[in-house]
Amino acid sequence: MLDIEEFRKAGYQAIDRICDYYYSLADKPVVAQVEPGYLRKLLPDAVPETGEPFQAIADDFQKLIMPGITHWQHPSFFAYFPTASTLEGTIADLYASTVTSPGFNVQAQILWLCSPAATELEAITMDWAAKLFGLDEVFMASSLKGGGVIQPTASDSCLTAVVAARSQFSRLHPETHLQNLIIYGTTMTHSLGAKAALILGLSFRALEVSRDDAYGLRGETLRKALEEDRAAGKIPFILIATVGTTSSCAIDNISEIEEVVKAYPELWIHIDAAYAGWGLVNFESSGMWVRNRKLLTDALDVTPEFLRTKHSEEGTVIDYRNWQLALGKRFRALKLWFVLRSYGVEGFRAHIRKGIKQAELFATRIRESQKFEIVAPPSFALVVFRLLAPSSEDSPPPSLAQLNSLNRTFHSRVSARPDIFVIQTDIEGIYCLRFVPGAERTEDKHIEAAVRLFEEEATNALRDWKGEA
Repeated sequence: MLDIEEFRKAGYQAIDRICDYYYSLADKPVVAQVEPGYLRKLLPDAVPETGEPFQAIADDFQKLIMPGITHWQHPSFFAYFPTASTLEGTIADLYASTVTSPGFNVQAQILWLCSPAATELEAITMDWAAKLFGLDEVFMASSLKGGGVIQPTASDSCLTAVVAARSQFSRLHPETHLQNLIIYGTTMTHSLGAKAALILGLSFRALEVSRDDAYGLRGETLRKALEEDRAAGKIPFILIATVGTTSSCAIDNISEIEEVVKAYPELWIHIDAAYAGWGLVNFESSGMWVRNRKLLTDALDVTPEFLRTKHSEEGTVIDYRNWQLALGKRFRALKLWFVLRSYGVEGFRAHIRKGIKQAELFATRIRESQKFEIVAPPSFALVVFRLLAPSSEDSPPPSLAQLNSLNRTFHSRVSARPDIFVIQTDIEGIYCLRFVPGAERTEDKHIEAAVRLFEEEATNALRDWKGEA
């Protein structure tokens, strides 16, 4: 076990190693170069009987754990979504881990009383972020009506919203059978919508969207679905709209949706903007804002005697345990506070603009190439593309199945490389690749290198594909 001075020494070493990690990051493989089960072969099958020297533990992190890490901060990481990791957030996580004590503590953050600074900083920083995004004042804690809460992930935000929406509808219509309730999303909505339905034993309906509408939900599509389901005795009670879907970064037509739901005031609208959020705050910091906090607390407030306090009973403080599914939470607001202050509004703007500009550079190179085509309209920093097969007058154009086979071969070749990471998606039956810059250390030269890599592997994939054909 470390004493304070040993901790000081180990801390200095840890910071040095973190700095060395970032200095050498671009030289590392993007994706972990290990096989499934590698770690079990390297670790004992039980806790050691006596404690080990901490230096040995720290060294094993470097030797055993780091080889199994995929580096989301790598400048050639173009998969999933922009990485959220800053040095400011890393230091904040370290500080947050230190201010803990037996029983109720900052890490639990069950009640305002447990650590007033943790609760109040969350309310304040979420109001800051709401202003940064241009949200209406009703979404701020200072309004005493709505407010923001930091959830671990966007999936937690979605599930919390669905639970609250179901609770509200059931209170208003206690005669309704739960099996008749439907969650709405689209064919582009993140799987978090379908997963929420699975967890809660509800139905999920994916409304169709098309390329003609840039894969965003239109108001008329929503209106028709509502009329159809109502006529069939089904009750859509929440719509998960999206600003930046995962596959194509599509944006649902929020203004049209707003007009439609005026005729359906009991339909809860939850907007998932996690992909397009660009937070820069280290993981487990997903902002969720609501217009009416009472709808959350009515659904989630369970207060045994041992959690009752004078301030809570008087309603003068926020108890975030009633704004989320879990009872406790980490001191996540600290890293949000550190990052917002260090970057400022201009720092966030510069980061977002850089990612979008790099995506535009990539899209330009793809359009200039004779080998590729863009599948969905580029949006924010996401470009969805696929490899084309050459055609001639002597042969018919390749079928969709043939093109999908070609692109699976292409993606397989790209995925086998250690120096880049992109993932695939399926849009209306089209197998394609997603390219999304956004890591803080990505520069234009990494975009150009990715284009050259794709050109090279496209040539190889076409050769392999023709051989198989």
